[in-house]
Amino acid sequence: MTEMPTLEDPTTEVETRKSGRAGHITLTRPKALNALSWEMCLAIEKALDAWADDPEVALIILDAEGERAFCAGGDIAEMYRRGLKGDVDFGRRFWADEYRMNAKLAAYPKPIVAFMHGFIMGGGVGLGGHCSYRIVGESAQVAMPECGIGFVPDVGGSYLLARAPGRLGAHLALTAARMGPGDALHAGFADHFVPEEDWALLKQRLLDSGEASALEEVARPAPESPMAAAQAEIDAAYASDNLPKIAESLEAESADWAAAALKQIRRNSPLSMATTLEMLARLGPAPSDIDAALAQEFRVAYRIMQEGDFLEGVRAQLIDKDRNPHWGMALDAVPPERVAALLAPLGAQELVL
Repeated sequence: MTEMPTLEDPTTEVETRKSGRAGHITLTRPKALNALSWEMCLAIEKALDAWADDPEVALIILDAEGERAFCAGGDIAEMYRRGLKGDVDFGRRFWADEYRMNAKLAAYPKPIVAFMHGFIMGGGVGLGGHCSYRIVGESAQVAMPECGIGFVPDVGGSYLLARAPGRLGAHLALTAARMGPGDALHAGFADHFVPEEDWALLKQRLLDSGEASALEEVARPAPESPMAAAQAEIDAAYASDNLPKIAESLEAESADWAAAALKQIRRNSPLSMATTLEMLARLGPAPSDIDAALAQEFRVAYRIMQEGDFLEGVRAQLIDKDRNPHWGMALDAVPPERVAALLAPLGAQELVL
């Protein structure tokens, strides 16, 4: 039986406190790029639960220490180590708790203002990307890189990707393309651009007033978005839900962005990419229910260590760092039944939010 982490664990690296009219959650793990551990997820959820009905808390501020990252993803090294030994329960329980926290952030009854800087990837998108006010600064680099480690976009990321304009979500999912602040706003992963030099003043106004409207005074026009400029070409290249056809379309496109996209697609897990395309197709272009997206993601997460490329992808990218994963199948040879098996209902093991 996998042991449950405890909130008293001294390795929990997130600070939660009340200040002024706000609850304040700060990730305090900058040396690890604020990678989100199981303990951190539980601590954040505990604070959210405590403040939901607290009359002293009018809104919540969510931010992170360090200059390099808001949160560069989930801390999956322990999942890998345990998975190698056959313990897949650890990862399943971690993901279930993390996805429950993602759902609470999306449905929270009070405003949550997320300040996202530097790397905002994977689990970081799940943390800040579902809040009611999502602020990015000039250093923001947003991405969903899961297909590169043999996984699929999760933490509600598939919900955001499906809602992105046109076929941009497929492009972002299959290539892990990084979005600067302008792209993040265009794609629907952020709401406001505020120069980072103004963040301290804005946070103080939020703490003092308890009113999220304070951010309107300092928000600035969105920076340029290269992805918006290439939207028509992206839509055309990703018009199909068929992975080999997408690769063919990119190969025929002369733009630099297409060459970079094709290079990345040829490096990522074919099974993960084919499954991701099916996930987005099932959600449709404008899903309104993040819970359905999380449930679908959990079906894949529940099976991915045993039936997918996750362990090999994490080994190649994060453990041995040889960047040479040996995927289980080729780009043009992913059996549809393998994708269907990963997405099949889990019965009694379905995600409960």
